[in-house]
Amino acid sequence: MPLSLTQANEAVAAALRKAEELNVLISIAVCDEGGHLVAFSRMDGAGWAGVYGAQGKAVASAATGAPSGRIPPDIPVMLRINELAGDRMIYAQGASPIRIGGRVVGAIGTGGATAEQDEACAAAGAEAIMKAHG
Repeated sequence: MPLSLTQANEAVAAALRKAEELNVLISIAVCDEGGHLVAFSRMDGAGWAGVYGAQGKAVASAATGAPSGRIPPDIPVMLRINELAGDRMIYAQGASPIRIGGRVVGAIGTGGATAEQDEACAAAGAEAIMKAHG
């Protein structure tokens, strides 16, 4: 079952709630398992660079099924996968895979805060989907 727009928007909403709780301004990208953007949100006042960070982290997480900050970018196979994906992957902390029924259906990435805050916001988004949809 592919990640739906409704589910992606639920992940965005949960990440936004976490960002508000942490008092940070972020951009949030949700992509499907192929790294294609499904939903995106940028909080008012969030910096422009977070737009790219959020998307790149989400793509890296979807490609590997791992949080983006735990993926070593210098492994030859990862370098090649990133090259084939159009150099769209960012391996920095701040993205979590989204699993439904144990299968990776996409990922959520955030950018604009500290690495730890980005990670917490992304994790909140992914967890919301996994709790609601299994």
